[in-house]
Amino acid sequence: QVQLVESGGGLVQAGGSLRLSCAASGRPFSRLAMGWFRQTPGKEREVVATISWSGGRTYYSDSVKGRFTISRDNAKNTVYLQMNSLKLEDTAVYYCAARFDLTDVAGISEYAYWGQGTQVTVSS
Repeated sequence: QVQLVESGGGLVQAGGSLRLSCAASGRPFSRLAMGWFRQTPGKEREVVATISWSGGRTYYSDSVKGRFTISRDNAKNTVYLQMNSLKLEDTAVYYCAARFDLTDVAGISEYAYWGQGTQVTVSS
């Protein structure tokens, strides 16, 4: 089993930056790929970025590519989402997620463990 604890959400002005953190605890079956997803009222949950267990492979949605960076520190069991040049449309609840990853791929589906979510609000 895996438990995820998120931090770093808050209020920021458009054009500003935030860094989200997600710490994984508990002993997993094997190595974990990690991902960030987001959801706003009236919209489906969407993937933001994912990273393979080694950090060697990443995926970004088109809407955040070039502005957001996902990274991880395996010694700390922590994944980060650095968000730069934030836009009003980035306002959402952001969720950290994990999946077992034996092949070191940045998958975007079948995430089995989820954090509670953290609110990110971008103001004008």
